[in-house]
Amino acid sequence: MLNKDLPVTWFKSSYSAAHGDCVEIAHLPASFRTSSCSTAADNCVEVADWETGAAIRDTKHRDLGALAFPAAEWRAFIDAVKRRDL
Repeated sequence: MLNKDLPVTWFKSSYSAAHGDCVEIAHLPASFRTSSCSTAADNCVEVADWETGAAIRDTKHRDLGALAFPAAEWRAFIDAVKRRDL
């Protein structure tokens, strides 16, 4: 779930049905950077840092979009990686 403070504009997807089965989409404003955990062998993950959270995407498949996380979830993930709990 996206943080309500995130500066995004929502719009109805062209895949939404006319009878109320709607999907809304938001384009996330982000400047992505290559993660420091990416390898030189094309195993790259890009990260966009926000005050309210973060988003990640696959460098090879940028067209598939990104996964967004609220700040608390992103921090918990980073902490677990650092502890090698994953």
